[in-house]
Amino acid sequence: MSRRPHYAPFREADSLPRPRQAAGPGQHAGGAADPAGGGQGGRRAGGAGDRAADRRCLRPALRRAAHLSRAAHFTGAATPVLARFSNFAAIPGLPDGHPAASPRGLAVKFLLPDGGETDIVAHSFNGFPAATPEAFLCFLRSLPDAARLEALAAAEPAVRRFLDTPKPPPASYASENYFGVTAFVFVDAAGRRRHGRYRILPQAGAAWLTPEAAAAREPGYLAAELRSRLAAGPVALRLMLQLAAPGDQTADGSHPWPEDRPLAELGALSLHRLAGAPDAARPDLRFVPTSLVAGIEPSDDPMLLARTLAYDVSAERRARP
Repeated sequence: MSRRPHYAPFREADSLPRPRQAAGPGQHAGGAADPAGGGQGGRRAGGAGDRAADRRCLRPALRRAAHLSRAAHFTGAATPVLARFSNFAAIPGLPDGHPAASPRGLAVKFLLPDGGETDIVAHSFNGFPAATPEAFLCFLRSLPDAARLEALAAAEPAVRRFLDTPKPPPASYASENYFGVTAFVFVDAAGRRRHGRYRILPQAGAAWLTPEAAAAREPGYLAAELRSRLAAGPVALRLMLQLAAPGDQTADGSHPWPEDRPLAELGALSLHRLAGAPDAARPDLRFVPTSLVAGIEPSDDPMLLARTLAYDVSAERRARP
């Protein structure tokens, strides 16, 4: 029986973890980032800095993106975005190099020309530890108890895979691969419908640290590194879409699709600056996977609604005095 001390303890096992985050405004082709600390109740969100001054946000890969979806931010000009990086565990003061800080999260909010918004929520593990809200709640309740967690893993392959899959600490928030594990339906101008899952990949390739190297760094090394990186130039990311093949599971985010499924490039995300005060101070700022626009529709994954409700609760808690 393997030891897994890194997934305990959690103070609130009945709710979704509220991560520490370094957030940043990005762009589908240019943006900003805010590495912010915090723990329970102290989560800070990143913004797009002065959005009016920099509209080079998401730069769509026009031919490929428009072929897959008629969503405005995939077919028109560059779109400003807000981006937020985060760690997994909601434990105040947990170092970035601690195993419980993985997987990392990246959420992106597209600020549309008509005043609307649409979001992508992703993390650095290709899959999810549960297929249903009930199973996920059971997983969260098991986290503080190593014996209970091991028993659950023995009975649930998704939990076993989540625990056993290596999650090395990244060298940077900007050098990690992020997976949108929930499928969506992408509809093009002709009405053609295809299931896909988002991926956000670093333009320069992924880079990780050994556990020993991460442990030797300062507790908030990822936020500090992001600040230094942005001072030297923009963070470049690729927004991709993994396309499902006939028969692929679309209702269960705990099962990744085979790696031979095609990847289409939707656009380039470029994070230019740390979040500006107007965005970082928004108490209502939240990133939810069901914030969709025409051309993108929810799949039959039951976790979509559950995650949205959980994020709403988390945002309301953070907004309390």
